[in-house]
Amino acid sequence: MSAQKDRWVFSFSFLLFCASSIPTRGSMRLLQELSPQEYFSSLQAGRASLAYFSHNVSPGAQPFLEQIENSAEALQDYGVSVVKVNCPKEDVSRYCGKENAVRKAYLFRGNMLIREFPTDALFDVNSIVANVLFALLFNEVKYVETLADLQNIENALKGRSNMVFAYVPATGTAEHRAVMEAAFAYGTVHQFVLTTEATLLKDTGSDESDVSSARLLFCHCQQATDLAEPCRRTAMGQTLTMLNIHRHLKLMGAPLVTEVAEDPEKVSTVHLQLGLPLVFILSQKETYEADRRTAEFVAWQLLGKAGVALLSRDLVDLNILLRSNVALKTPDEGVPIKYLVLEDTDEVITLVEDKNKIEQIQEDEEEDEEDEDEKENNNQDIQDDQVVEAVSRDKKRELPLEQILVLTEETFHSALLETARTVVLFYASWEAVSLAVLRSYTEVADHLKGTRGVLLSRVNCWDWPGVCTKENVTQLPTIKIYEKGERSVMYNGMWGTEELTSFIMLSRVSCPLKLATIDEAEGYLRGEFPSELSSYHHTSLLGVFSTATSEAREAFEEAGNILRGHVTMGMYFEDDALALSRKYAVSPPALLLARSGGRSVEGIALSKQSAQDMVRMIRYESLDIFPEITVQNLPRYLQFRKPFLILFSDGDISQMESKEMLKLAKGRPQQAFVACWLNLKKTPVGRGVLKAYFATMPSLPVLVWVNLHAGGQVFKFPSEESITEMNILSWLEKLKAGLEIPSSTLSEEDWKPPLPAYDFLQMMEAAVPELPLHTSHRRGDTPERHPPESPGGDTAVREEPAQETKAEKVGSPGRDLRGTAPRLAAREKQGKRHSKL
Repeated sequence: MSAQKDRWVFSFSFLLFCASSIPTRGSMRLLQELSPQEYFSSLQAGRASLAYFSHNVSPGAQPFLEQIENSAEALQDYGVSVVKVNCPKEDVSRYCGKENAVRKAYLFRGNMLIREFPTDALFDVNSIVANVLFALLFNEVKYVETLADLQNIENALKGRSNMVFAYVPATGTAEHRAVMEAAFAYGTVHQFVLTTEATLLKDTGSDESDVSSARLLFCHCQQATDLAEPCRRTAMGQTLTMLNIHRHLKLMGAPLVTEVAEDPEKVSTVHLQLGLPLVFILSQKETYEADRRTAEFVAWQLLGKAGVALLSRDLVDLNILLRSNVALKTPDEGVPIKYLVLEDTDEVITLVEDKNKIEQIQEDEEEDEEDEDEKENNNQDIQDDQVVEAVSRDKKRELPLEQILVLTEETFHSALLETARTVVLFYASWEAVSLAVLRSYTEVADHLKGTRGVLLSRVNCWDWPGVCTKENVTQLPTIKIYEKGERSVMYNGMWGTEELTSFIMLSRVSCPLKLATIDEAEGYLRGEFPSELSSYHHTSLLGVFSTATSEAREAFEEAGNILRGHVTMGMYFEDDALALSRKYAVSPPALLLARSGGRSVEGIALSKQSAQDMVRMIRYESLDIFPEITVQNLPRYLQFRKPFLILFSDGDISQMESKEMLKLAKGRPQQAFVACWLNLKKTPVGRGVLKAYFATMPSLPVLVWVNLHAGGQVFKFPSEESITEMNILSWLEKLKAGLEIPSSTLSEEDWKPPLPAYDFLQMMEAAVPELPLHTSHRRGDTPERHPPESPGGDTAVREEPAQETKAEKVGSPGRDLRGTAPRLAAREKQGKRHSKL
């Protein structure tokens, strides 16, 4: 292939050499000499011709004629013939008779005169070709003098076509000719716009201060839709030649980001073919959307300088370091692809613009690896946190925060009054967990886009500590939901996107929801009412009360207020409540649980319980009978502090095992233990759990009994026995009698972080003592601070007092996250010790 390419280049060079060796008289043959009658009779409709009328050739006109002759071949490529018309002395017609006719050249299309050119404007081949094409393309190439004219053209093109905007210091130059030749070739694809006004070049925001040099900008108007915003522009970095313009337009027409699913060594794009490098952003399924946004951001920064491709690790088996996130492929043959670990997009851009940066980055990586080896031996005072690691790895990825309203001290209270429900994330822009939650929060905003009556907002407590103190935010991050004129509800669940979305949607509905008829109650149990929430819960809980059970009904209502956002609870206390409860073999007060869309309804009698007792009972009864344990739902089951009977499986469990375990779970004494199973393929962390339980990895499936809250003893069900209800119950009796020997005993050491948690508010006050905290308490008001509640506590949400402060005037917003987040990245290299924060 390389030899064939060399032969092609040689042949092309030979043809160029032959063409340049043709004597001048070869060009002379392209210049026709005709009489006026012959010329006008030879004109054809649609054909363009450049004519020079002359009685005789004076010495002063000789240089002009030479340039006309030299331009004949170039103009022929564009369908323009060049003619020297010899006028008889006695001819006094329009073109031969005038005294100044010999000082002009005339451009005709057919027999229609298009333009008259003074001969002193056609001083060389470049000026002749440029002016002739400019005249012929007068309707295709727009000439502008003001910024308003340029913006009008941009607005007309938005969403339809792209624009090529060129500035040349003067017409008739080589650069002008290059632009017009490009317009002749690409005019049907892009709108060409030309100017010679230096002030207009500056008004477009060009960084080039030298107005003596021609400039070309490619304006991406086809993707723009907002009339208020200018089209995104990409400047051509090379001099204006026809070849460079063709190359630039070719790059602008290439895909912004190329998705790759093959060996990078085999990938070839237009960028590599044109001698530019190709940057690979390494991606994986879990972070695809964020990686795609990063790749697009880098591609816009490197447009015209390098190509960008998104390479999926899941589809290509790469023998590289797991932490490598960027690869660089150069157009040079034989040069291997460089796989690098970069911290932010700025380093990617520098990598392309500075070739010496590759060696420097690789040296830094080797030094970092040596430093990490040293730190492994002495890491007692370093925060060991996977969240910090994940955020640090992706800290410069730009988040789509457009749908999340930024609140400040001035806008906070007024924003709460504008929407029925306002969700507020209180966070610190430099803190790792806050940034991790902010990513989930952006995904929630995308899921809830267009949902009426819900506004998602955020307050950066690093910028506005006064707002966070006044709202009694004592731990970061914190999410609260505010309702107009009502108290707020604080979220105390998992930080995943699904959990947050469910909490926000369920919080929109009254809890408990009062039902007026038996038909509504039956529809509620079937999951049909309210219809908009059917996909956000699995178990419907309905309290049935008579007029004589007001005390139990009040406790149920209080429990609903505590559990709001986490479960859906209905309440029916009409006169025919007795008929509804008897249908399910219970008497009021009673709780009806409908699982799986109402296919099975379980009735539970309610005694004189307190609200807290009812909360605990509802939480337990709303859980699955035989659940699959995941990282997300494990805290729900740990909070009951009961032993676990776990079936570990490498994939889905068999139907027989599921049936036997479900029978066991249904027949167990109330809250005696948690029967569950764990799929190691879906929850790989289970392998680490088994390694902690046993010296060697046991064969699967394996049934394990472990009591994390009393002794930590681990028992393994005999592998030679089949997993049936009777065998398991017999084995549990032996455990109870002390006849079984534990396989291992877990350490009694608490599972705590290596270091105590941050006291964020105290740190902020100490860090900026000279700045006011933006607080304005009334006399006697003291912000009440509560310690964080444990996940196993009874209160899932905490209710806050209603907002009493009137809305203040809207002022300038605080620093946006886009401004503060990079500061975390700048500090990261200084160390992660608490004392340095």
